[in-house]
Order: sequence, then C-alpha cells, then structure tokens
Amino acid sequence: MKSRCRTDDRGATLPIYIWLTAILLFAALAFFAFAQAASARNGAQSAADAAALAAAQEARDELMDGLELSVGKGDEWLEWLIGDKFTGDGARGAADALASENDSAVIGFGAVEVNGYPGFRAEIETTYTVGDSIIPGTENKHAKADATAIVKPRCDVEPSADPEETMEFVCDGGESFEIDPEDFEQGDLPDASVLFSVHLAD
Repeated sequence: MKSRCRTDDRGATLPIYIWLTAILLFAALAFFAFAQAASARNGAQSAADAAALAAAQEARDELMDGLELSVGKGDEWLEWLIGDKFTGDGARGAADALASENDSAVIGFGAVEVNGYPGFRAEIETTYTVGDSIIPGTENKHAKADATAIVKPRCDVEPSADPEETMEFVCDGGESFEIDPEDFEQGDLPDASVLFSVHLAD
C-alpha cells in the first residue's frame, strides 16, 4: 500500500517538474531576447553618436581651414572664429563613413541649431538585425537611433574688435593666444580644440 502511494506521488510530481522546467526555459529565452534587443539598441546609439560627432568635427575642420586662410585678408576671419562661416559640405560624408565603420547606415541627416550653436543630427539604422529569438520578427528587425552634435566656439570676440589690429584671446579653459593679422603665418593658430568644442547635445 505504501509503495503504491510513493509511486502515485512520483507520478504527480513529474508533470509539475516538467511544467516548471518549461517556464524557466521560456524565461531564460525571453531574457536572452531582451538582451539581444538591448545590445542592438546600444550598438545603434553608439553608431549614431559617432556619426553626429564626425559631422560636427568635419565642420570644425572647415572652420579651422577657413580661419587660417582668412586672417590678414579682411574682416571675415572674425566670423570664422565665432563659427559663422562654415558650409558643412563634408559633414554628411563624414557621418556616412563613421556609421559604416559601426555596421550602420545614415537614413536621416540635417543641420540643426541647439541653444544658438550649429550642429548636425544623424539618424542611423544598423545593417545587422537583432537576430533570431522567441519573439517573432526579430530576425529581420534592424535597430535605429539618432544623435545630435554641436560645434561651440570657445573664444569670445568683442563687437568693437578691429580685425586689422593685434588681438589677444582668452578662451574657455583658460587657454590664451594672440593673433596679429599683419604678421600671421599658417601654423600660428592653436589647436582646434582650443578654439572650438565638439560634443553631443544634451
């Protein structure tokens, strides 16, 4: 009699064990699916950040080139110094290149202004998918993200400044330098990071 009871108990426990095992397995697969999706989103955001920053850095390079070429040739060099003259012609190409390096493609791009500072917004889509999982459709799902980066001049110019006179600048971070339009040569400018900061918009 006791033997029969023990057999019946084992028979009743087995379905419960199988049921619990199935639940745990499903939970593990679901967690893995969410982890895959999170990883894809993080990768997409990193690619978007890199693309936007590359565009802004390209614009900064253009500002540096324009400033260097214009000092001593009229009053336009002050406009380059405060970030008003760049066209951003190479920004899209720079964004495309960085997105590609991060296994993504730029699907939306444009110039923007954030708090009075020029910048670029890049929207990207990953070239890879989330991957197979228990969630239907993830095998064909691409992650998307966007980011905006700005170029911020770090040196103030007084409205009364004379572009033909020697000027000393003290920029953000305490860096100082002097520009003499009458005695300026290429290579006299400080590093680009002294004159302009490039960072993601908040």
